[in-house]
Formats: sequence, C-alpha cells, structure tokens
Amino acid sequence: MDWLIRPDTTGEKLTLMVLAILLFVVVMGLILFGVDRIKRLPVWVVALGFLGPTLLFLTFGLLYPGLRTIRDSFYTNSGDAFVGFDNYVKAFTEDQFQIVLRNTLLWVVLVPLAATFIGLVYAVMVDRTRFESFAKTLIFLPMAISLVGASIIWKFVYEYRPDQGNIQQIGLANQVLVWLGLPPQQFLLNQPWNTLFLIAVMVWIQAGFAMTVLSAAIKAIPDDIVEAARLDGLGGAKMFRFITVPSIRPALVVVLTTIAMATLKVFDIVRTMTGGNFGTSVVAYEYYTQSFRAQNPAFGAALAVLLFVLVIPIVVYNVRQLRLSEEIR
Repeated sequence: MDWLIRPDTTGEKLTLMVLAILLFVVVMGLILFGVDRIKRLPVWVVALGFLGPTLLFLTFGLLYPGLRTIRDSFYTNSGDAFVGFDNYVKAFTEDQFQIVLRNTLLWVVLVPLAATFIGLVYAVMVDRTRFESFAKTLIFLPMAISLVGASIIWKFVYEYRPDQGNIQQIGLANQVLVWLGLPPQQFLLNQPWNTLFLIAVMVWIQAGFAMTVLSAAIKAIPDDIVEAARLDGLGGAKMFRFITVPSIRPALVVVLTTIAMATLKVFDIVRTMTGGNFGTSVVAYEYYTQSFRAQNPAFGAALAVLLFVLVIPIVVYNVRQLRLSEEIR
C-alpha cells in the first residue's frame, strides 16, 4: 500500500487519481442522498444532528476542563485533600504574586487606554487626507506580526551593551540615548519600568487595530451632523469632543474591551522578552510557570480561575453595550 502514499510510476499516479475521483463522487452522492432524506426526518433529529457535535465539543473541550480547573483550585497538587481558598489567599498575600497582580493591573489599564487613544488620534489626523491609505498601512503593519515576532524585534530595540570604550550600541533605544549624550540603560532589567517597556510593545501592536475600527466609525458619521456642527461654530478640538467622540462611542467600547481581553491573556511578550524574570510576570504567564514548570498545578488552577473571573466583567459590559446600541438603532 506504499504506492498510495508515494506513487512513483505514471500508472500508479493515474490509479490514485481515478480512486480520488471515485471517492469524491461517492461522498457527494452520500451528501445529496442525505439532504434528500433530511426533509423526511423530524425537526428535532435535524437540529440534534447539527448542534450535537458542537455541544459535544463545547462540553468536553471547554465546559468540563473549566469545571475541573475550578475544582482543582480548591485542592492540593495531588488532588486528594481539600484546602479551600488557600491557593487564592496565597495569590493575594505573598509578595511575589502581589507583583504579578500589580503588573496585570498595569497591563489591563494602560494598554487599552494608550492603544485606543493613539489609534483614535491617528484616525482623526489622517482622515480624508491625500496619504490616508499609506498612513493607515504603516500603523496597521504591526498587526500582521505575531506577538513572538514583535517581541524579538523590540528585544533588539532595547538591547543593552555596557558603556565601555568604543563599544557601539546595537539597540535603537540605547543608541538614541548615546546620541543625546545620556548613558545607555538596561530597559528590561530595572523594575518597575521594565513592565512599562513591555507594555509599549502591546500598545504598538494594538494601536493599528484601534485605528482601523475607529476610522471606520468616524467615516460612518453622517455628513449632515458634521456640517451642522460647523455651522454652529464647532471646529478642531470642540468638534472632536462634542461630535466625533459621542458618535463613535459604541466603537470605542468595543475597541477598549477587546484590547483589554487580549491584554489579560498576554503571554508571548513576557515569555519572549524577559521569561517572567525581573518582576515582569503577569497572571497568564504565572499560570503557565506554576502549572508546568514549578509542578504546582493547584495554584496554577487558582490563577486560571482568577484570570477567568477578571475577564467576565469585561465580557458582560461589552455585551450590555452592544445590546444598548442595537436598541438605539
């Protein structure tokens, strides 16, 4: 049967082609036969046939693992002794994990606000200019890069070499400091500023997403509203404050909440640039560390549940705002 995997001769290739055609015909015949039979089946059988596999995958791929993780967070690593909320108390009381929670809070607050602000200002500035498409392409390009790839790029940007003799800095950030007459810095080692430099990478990536969505929302503002505001004497900052921002509020909410949820799950940037060292770890990365490297799955489960709890309010708020915007329409 090796010829089915690696056909060598012309005859074997023709035979394989014929078999493929016959298989295609048989499969299509079965599909058409099934469609004809479906019309005669009860509605609940058809619904079960379509929804059954999906519900099965959701149950065993999402619901069961989630419930199992919640259960494990209340037990020891071996799973044979109930410890209550001890794992959660550990997460909130020990200094090491308080730094993790502090970093996570900084990420969730700063990344959505900074990325959305930059994206919004950029979208307003380039709206209806001659170079609009080119300008938008430039800021959107980081979205095409994986988080790992972006982290490697920025790790080179922050690269540090001791300021000794004629050693040249290969990191852009430190070379700029040298040009300004300032000593080079170890951007990824000094706490707590290193966390802010990691946050800058995520902002660089997500600003393109914010710009794209908000730019589309700005273009959807009716021209008669803009013209009426100009006739009333609004322009510049007042136009932005009283017309643009209120008109695109639903899009702002979507962008902020979407970026916040993506930020809560940030793992790649921390893993690639610092490995969670030097006080830069976040909840998502600490979950991985405790579960798979420190062999502490119970505490890792508690961190996973904590991350899930943090996501819930953002999702609920997002859904609520979407329903309100639909009612307004």
